[in-house]
Amino acid sequence: MAPCDLVHESSAVRMKTRDKILLTSLSLFNAEGEPNVTTVDIANELNISPGNLYYHFHGKEEIIQELFAAFEVELNDILNAPIEKTLGAKDAWFYLYIVFEHIFNHRYLYRNLNDILQRYPHISKRFSKLLELKVQAVRAVAQELRAQSFIDLDDALLERLCDNVAMSLTFWLNYNQLRERNTSNEIMIHQGVFQVMSLVSQHLRPEYRYFYDECCALFEALAISD
Repeated sequence: MAPCDLVHESSAVRMKTRDKILLTSLSLFNAEGEPNVTTVDIANELNISPGNLYYHFHGKEEIIQELFAAFEVELNDILNAPIEKTLGAKDAWFYLYIVFEHIFNHRYLYRNLNDILQRYPHISKRFSKLLELKVQAVRAVAQELRAQSFIDLDDALLERLCDNVAMSLTFWLNYNQLRERNTSNEIMIHQGVFQVMSLVSQHLRPEYRYFYDECCALFEALAISD
């Protein structure tokens, strides 16, 4: 084997191990809570030595940084979607699921948000930008629904709705955890979407009330089957 082949093969192995560390860290953080997981725990889960892990990441902070960077890039793309292209009512429904699913996939961050933002101030500033982008995305959807006459509310109420929806997106998992609801991951996501739909429902025009009723029926059916 030529020296250059050895270099490429070695790089591929390092990248594979690095990816495994990130995926395992994310899984452990989500399951156990980020403060309760050490780099030794991650190494043990992967059946590698702490020194091997340290070769790729010099501590848990670097792992958090990289996980957040990936989360940030994808959430930026998701939140920019309705700003760049208008969404209809049904598209908005499915869009909510996409947002909640992405947040749920990184629930370690949201369930321990204040603590993480205090310990990693560089993340705090970037998260604030994401929060503002959530409001902008909700505003774009709400304005389009109003333009299509699905909802009826003035500018002041629209802004209040945007804040409430952004708040639900950010703190739903904390609220759900505090309520100690023992539900499946799927139902937890549905609950979050249903909560947002409930906020919007009070502004639906009467002729579109059926859409919310259908959402209620779907959620009840899912909850029963859980």
